[in-house]
Amino acid sequence: MRSSNQMWGGRFSAGPDAIMEAINASIGFDKRLAAQDIAGSRAHAAMLAATGIVSDSDAKAIREGLLTVLSEIEAGEFAFSTALEDIHMNVEARLKDIIGDPAGRLHTGRSRNDQVATDFRLWVRDQLDMAEAALVRLLQACLAQAEAGADWVMPGFTHLQTAQPVTWGHHMMAYVEMFGRDLSRVRDARARMNECPLGAAALAGTGFPIDRHMTARDLGFDRPMSNSLDAVSARDFALEFLSVASISAMHLSRLAEELVIWSSAQFRFVTLSDRFSTGSSIMPQKKNPDAAELIRAKIGRIFGANVALMMVMKGLPLAYSKDMQEDKEQVFDASDNWLLALAAMEGMVRDMTANVPVLEAAAASGFSTATDLADWLVRETGLPFREAHHVTGALVALAEEKGCDLPDLSLEEMQAVHADMTDDVFDVLGVHNSVASRTSLGGTAPVRVREQIARWKEVLG
Repeated sequence: MRSSNQMWGGRFSAGPDAIMEAINASIGFDKRLAAQDIAGSRAHAAMLAATGIVSDSDAKAIREGLLTVLSEIEAGEFAFSTALEDIHMNVEARLKDIIGDPAGRLHTGRSRNDQVATDFRLWVRDQLDMAEAALVRLLQACLAQAEAGADWVMPGFTHLQTAQPVTWGHHMMAYVEMFGRDLSRVRDARARMNECPLGAAALAGTGFPIDRHMTARDLGFDRPMSNSLDAVSARDFALEFLSVASISAMHLSRLAEELVIWSSAQFRFVTLSDRFSTGSSIMPQKKNPDAAELIRAKIGRIFGANVALMMVMKGLPLAYSKDMQEDKEQVFDASDNWLLALAAMEGMVRDMTANVPVLEAAAASGFSTATDLADWLVRETGLPFREAHHVTGALVALAEEKGCDLPDLSLEEMQAVHADMTDDVFDVLGVHNSVASRTSLGGTAPVRVREQIARWKEVLG
């Protein structure tokens, strides 16, 4: 056991034992904040010089020394020490090795509390920027599929049962809308969290004449945070990041599930590329959609991180508590998996090939135009919809009994069920006619799909 502790100073006569050191140290994971920590320290040092709190020469030595530390970390040459607890003290200790006494002036007017809050905000902001770019790429991949298949017909499902024909483009545009909302949540979250905690110090601010607007501006924040207690204790920015990631991962999981189903031998709606599939160790015919299955599983880890951090934060009094050291690992893991899932889904969507003849055959099966028939009866014969629904149900039952689909029934057979049927009814029983007729706003008609594709292309630039 060491006789003193360089971080805690004169208050403690003995250092922590091995167990305390192990539970207290965070360097094993918060070293991921190194670039953000050094950026924050360089901005802080520049501000200290500008306000006359430290000399220009000391600030220059600090800022240049920090760049040396960063280069060592990036080159993999930095020796991280568990005894120094965290990334902040590891960097500061190494800085002292490099420049000597001026390093001790860096921590003037700040605390590790506002330092880590700043580092973490910078890191989460970087992740949101990467997520935004990844979502834009995924949206563009979905738009390309939608544009290619704006006229292709396929079955639309409810309860995974054939419901009505839709177009491939319409189906893909549904995911454009979902991922588009994810994109808006990313942008909203970034705007909301872009305030700077630096200068809040431990919890109450500082008596030094610091310029918080300068450090906020230098670090790309919109403004300093307005309350020092809130600045060091708020982690809702991380929770919002996890919430956004959870919703987005859920959308990814839904599309992944459809790709698993669609690529199966029973459906054959799509063929996934070899780049995003694997084989079997024993069954040579297998082509497994493993990337889609793994994306489908990521929601568990990401949503779990959201719940875990919520549990960490839910009972903490103001301001900082050591519990908050547990905020980072969950966010790191969730971000890694969300960004990976976004990239994998983009690749699968870009590479997949729709089996158009199979889609069209499936669109015509399962009495998918029954609703069109009911609507025709309402329009052309004046039947109330409920009665038209009953007549259509009787015709479906007849077709089932004969082992055929609705268009295969003869006019005479239809008239035996309802005398006002005419040859015109066969115009609405074709799947292409069905989708073309759905011209209401947001409908599946190719003309509406192309309008939405054009709108989204303009939105994304």
